[in-house]
Amino acid sequence: MTDSMASPGLPGRLLADPEMIAACAARDFALIFQLAKRKGGFHASRIARACDLTPSRVGEVMNGKPKITNIAVIERIADGLGIPGHLLGLAARNWERPMVPTPRRPAPTPRQAAGPWLAEVMPPSPGLDDILAIAAGTRVTPTVLRSLQASIEDYWRRDDEHGGEALRPAVLGQLKYVKGILHDTTDPNFRRSLHGIAAELARLTGWTYFDARQYSTARGYFVDSLRLAREIDDRPFIANVLACLSLQATYQDQAREAVTLARAAQDSARLYGGTPRLMAMLSMREAFGHASAHDQEATHRAINEALHHFERTNPTDDDPAWVQYFDRTKLTVDTGIALGQLGDADAAEPLIAEALQYEATTNLRGRAFHTFWLARTRLQRHEVESACATATEALDLAAVVESPRVLAHLQEFSGLLRPYRSVPVAAELVHRISEMAVR
Repeated sequence: MTDSMASPGLPGRLLADPEMIAACAARDFALIFQLAKRKGGFHASRIARACDLTPSRVGEVMNGKPKITNIAVIERIADGLGIPGHLLGLAARNWERPMVPTPRRPAPTPRQAAGPWLAEVMPPSPGLDDILAIAAGTRVTPTVLRSLQASIEDYWRRDDEHGGEALRPAVLGQLKYVKGILHDTTDPNFRRSLHGIAAELARLTGWTYFDARQYSTARGYFVDSLRLAREIDDRPFIANVLACLSLQATYQDQAREAVTLARAAQDSARLYGGTPRLMAMLSMREAFGHASAHDQEATHRAINEALHHFERTNPTDDDPAWVQYFDRTKLTVDTGIALGQLGDADAAEPLIAEALQYEATTNLRGRAFHTFWLARTRLQRHEVESACATATEALDLAAVVESPRVLAHLQEFSGLLRPYRSVPVAAELVHRISEMAVR
């Protein structure tokens, strides 16, 4: 039995629905998942996250195969979807039981009354269960898996807001921890979830090294993530990692490799039946590769493919959680960046400017990066004062974000200002960028 924890589950009206009650009594999980989607708004990716399954497994179950008979998986579904135990023929789940009243504390002994500092200095005496748990090692439960996944989501949010430099030690430690419990876990369902979590942590580690421009180390972690995802045949996530490798190849001026990796990512996603949003993101990564090679025709073709895919997106699509960032604002700014890389500043500038109006203010690194590109396109149009003012905004954002990648872009901009150093605002900006670079 798992140690259950209450989680936001199916709405009460659905749990009282006679069709759902009958489906639970028969343990017809194909129908349970279909009702959760149709009447509860729980799409396959949400069911997968809640129940520690993969979206592809949820899709297979919805289509009637395979049948779920493993009691551990049934308990995870009950806990993840908030289905009371009696509906599935299980004992009452822990989250169904009323809280036991906390007993009143006895009067303090003279030792306890000596001062509150004693409680801080002396740890509580461990009980037998604590000792046995330490000896046995970490026991994987749905709660442990949900906690790990929540940590990853928080890491990505903080990476967007502040950069990944300060996060890396914690992410590396958690990756080591997950690999350790993966080694000791035999339950195939838990092992699959742990593989997926380890793959996400390895990709995040690779991303923090990429953002620090430590490309060789980043590539090693990306490849590690790729291996972990491959072991559970998570095709969408394989596409995600290949897309990261493609972007890094673009930064390293390896245009042909960038395009090859982006196309391999598209092939992997198609095997899964990649959603339009995912295919749009992967097409834009291919566009970046072509733009890096200054291939006008191929860049425009890839951009048009991205636009075509994105126009087919639907709120009901079963998008992986990690691609949901790719909204219309991101598509617009990426299109502008690709066109700017081609040198088409007249087309690029209004797209980037429009996207910045709608981009989340908390995404400081993204705003710094995109503001740099806006400054670059304005400089391409010989709007020197406007370009310098915009680059100054990017510099102010970069000052509060730990991202060597953003700083490198600003140093690149400083080089582009050489022909204009007689202009006071340009000379001042070059000086500020050089000062930040040596800090």
